[in-house]
Amino acid sequence: MKITSNPLKSQLASSIAATRNARSASGAKPAGGGEKAAAVDLSSAARHLAALQNSEHDIDVAKVQELRDAIASGQLKIDTSRIAGGLIASARELLK
Repeated sequence: MKITSNPLKSQLASSIAATRNARSASGAKPAGGGEKAAAVDLSSAARHLAALQNSEHDIDVAKVQELRDAIASGQLKIDTSRIAGGLIASARELLK
């Protein structure tokens, strides 16, 4: 299993959260006296990134519990050569 972070996703999530917090804290209303809000059309990539912000996609709770149980019972078998291979592959990918 390869675990990667996506800095673009983190930046987008932070930016969205900061904007929402600023608007709700200030009670900001749309420009033009609050008559009508401007329409914004997000690209499909932006919609996809916003959907990924949902925490349901971040952690497979069932898999985590399965791993916890295996560790607690001493049944977890760690394949160190697979881990090493994954680290080497990640390093090679970064060097491209």
